[in-house]
Amino acid sequence: MTPIPPTPPRKTLVNPELRRRGIYILPNLLTSAALFAGFYAIVQAMNGRFEHSAVAIFIAMVLDGLDGRVARMTNTQSAFGAEYDSLSDMVSFGAAPALVIYEWALKGLGKLGWVAAFIYCAGAALRLARFNTNIGVVDKRYFQGLPSPAAAALIAGLIWVLIDLGFSGEEVRWVAAGLTVFAGVTMISNIPYWSGKDVNLRKSVPFMMVGAIVLGFALISTYPPGVLFLLFLAYAISGYGMAVWTWYGKRKVGSEPGR
Repeated sequence: MTPIPPTPPRKTLVNPELRRRGIYILPNLLTSAALFAGFYAIVQAMNGRFEHSAVAIFIAMVLDGLDGRVARMTNTQSAFGAEYDSLSDMVSFGAAPALVIYEWALKGLGKLGWVAAFIYCAGAALRLARFNTNIGVVDKRYFQGLPSPAAAALIAGLIWVLIDLGFSGEEVRWVAAGLTVFAGVTMISNIPYWSGKDVNLRKSVPFMMVGAIVLGFALISTYPPGVLFLLFLAYAISGYGMAVWTWYGKRKVGSEPGR
């Protein structure tokens, strides 16, 4: 009778946590859509359809705001998603606005034009790198410097509203250059901007808050290019106002007797 060979020992993983993790579909799908919108903005700028480029950047901004919220609400955060989101942001809110504004208005300025566009693009890259390294260090209620989506919306809003008013890029190239440099420098500044992350969407809100949201949508629908541009321009200026107010308060406290 032939002896039965012994059963080989079952292989086990040294550390089960090292097993390959899957990639969550929903948040990364939204990130991919935002990346597509940024790439679409670049393609449309190459074809001379700058208004389409501006709208695509705004769409990318909305999608970028959704992917993080969806990931947190569905508990599908991952290191892959965070890195993918940063790369998508660099295309949609760094490279795309810089290339679109250059093609529309800054090309006629020669070297000054592409330098202004590069300042914006480099500012977006530095802003994103600093944000990734400062997670868990800074106060979550405030951003350090102008967020890259808001800076991109500022550039896209300028293009959209001026095209709608009948201006060409050549006519407003100096205004475009000034706003581009302003957005790039403000992104890498230490000026605080309200992040809105302290707002809990799961909690109940007063009825007046719902009415204010409805009125906000109604206001935007009356003239989307102008209202959106003014909103993001006000947000960009609000950081400087907050910084001046904080500096004045500290100076006033320091000048009090006995301090």
